[in-house]
Amino acid sequence: MAARGADGTPAGDSAWPHKWPQALWLVRHGQSAGNVARDVAEQGGLSVIDIADRDIDVPLSELGRRQASALGAWIGGLAMDERPSALLCSPYLRARRTMDVLVEQGGLDPDAVRVDERLREKEFGILDRLTRRGIEVQYPKLAEQRAHVGKFYFRPPGGESWCDVILRLRSVLDTLTREYRGERVLIVSHQVVVNCMRYLMERLDERAILDIDAQGDVPNCGVTGYEFDPSAGRRGKLCLSRLNFVAPLRDAATPVTSEPDQPVATKP
Repeated sequence: MAARGADGTPAGDSAWPHKWPQALWLVRHGQSAGNVARDVAEQGGLSVIDIADRDIDVPLSELGRRQASALGAWIGGLAMDERPSALLCSPYLRARRTMDVLVEQGGLDPDAVRVDERLREKEFGILDRLTRRGIEVQYPKLAEQRAHVGKFYFRPPGGESWCDVILRLRSVLDTLTREYRGERVLIVSHQVVVNCMRYLMERLDERAILDIDAQGDVPNCGVTGYEFDPSAGRRGKLCLSRLNFVAPLRDAATPVTSEPDQPVATKP
């Protein structure tokens, strides 16, 4: 982790002229045992996802560990000044284990890791572990309400809507501008969190982010990256530079679980 000055900014970067980090990388955790169980349940037309762990305790699958290792090796091959200097992570086991592998394989500082509960998975409440069919069978009125309201605003009993996730992520952005100015920040979290961060960073609306969500899942261990551009906006801002970047997994012959790259820049 980069040494910090008295004002909390990286040593040598106290003249960083803007509030934003130099870079922000959003990474979905590696494939989890829950992802596998969900796919089996959906393909089999089952109502309940067969996994006994609490959502917070669901581990990585073997493939998920390989995906994290491939991404970590790619990070380790970057120049030191291109690697993340600040590491934020969801408290859920699959995200923490992904971060552990990235730190080990990428030559990152383990003391730089900060676990932040605001980056946790969206909470599903009474719908936890139910497939789409299971919701329709067990809670038909809720399924009807969800279809009418839409997933962006629908809040299941005991759970969260996408808006609730966005609300807690707004304070994460405040933390980034307050504590990580000028740093290269890596966040390991979950699919909905990645999409909701995109909603905030790119100033999207409900329709735009749900259209993105409908195109397919965020790939496990894919990188969505933003780089600070001083010429953008009134005072410079973080601009999208990589989208669902999974080349490190392909280069390591590691299966990609979910959608392919969607390049938005000339970076490899």
